[in-house]
Amino acid sequence: MLDGLAQAVKRDRVTDLTERYGRLDGAVLLNALLRDEFDGRVAVVSSFGTESAVLLALAAEADPSFPVLFVDTGKLFGETLRYRDKLVSALGLTGVRTIGPTGADLAAEDPDGLLFTRSHDACCHLRKTVPLDRALEGFDAWVTGRKRFQASTRAALPLFEAEEGTGRIKINPLAHWDRERIEQEFTRRNLPRHPLEADGFLSIGCFTCTERVAPGADPRSGRWAGTAKTECGIHTFKKTGTAQ
Repeated sequence: MLDGLAQAVKRDRVTDLTERYGRLDGAVLLNALLRDEFDGRVAVVSSFGTESAVLLALAAEADPSFPVLFVDTGKLFGETLRYRDKLVSALGLTGVRTIGPTGADLAAEDPDGLLFTRSHDACCHLRKTVPLDRALEGFDAWVTGRKRFQASTRAALPLFEAEEGTGRIKINPLAHWDRERIEQEFTRRNLPRHPLEADGFLSIGCFTCTERVAPGADPRSGRWAGTAKTECGIHTFKKTGTAQ
């Protein structure tokens, strides 16, 4: 856990990064961060979901070997795993690392595989936040595909964040992109779509906790439908070991 002084230093760095790179976006921004700012110690974290292809294409344009972390929870749709393989091949990505919970983790915390029926938060923590935190060791920063238009909880999303409780910086290069710009990029680059999108799945996580989205509804409303949960935990994880 970082002390107050260390966290203040990180906040100062966020201000500096925003001043230096705040007018850049896309592959130009990612290339500058990978090569000049973090010297290779930055990774893209991708769900290979419905909008992931845009960020992954930008990363591949910056550097095909850009580290990409993909969390396989063991509860993903088969379509997502096949889509991952298709995008990796189409974009020429060579730095993709598939991570997930260990056998020991599952044996201790979810031996029957039904933890999601008892606690969504505990299941997400076990299968997503813990594996990702392990995988991010050695990285100084990580890149997300979050955007302000996706949900009201993301409406004020900044370009750079100081991740609370760690020494890392979080980068949201598509934060200010709107849905129209995302669609334009899909068309311009002729990017393949996630096969479940046409069936009404607009935000895709585990098959156990993802539903179709009603027309005009919040794209993330199909995640943990009927509960107050809005995030899996990887963006609210604290080094104390809990998802807030």
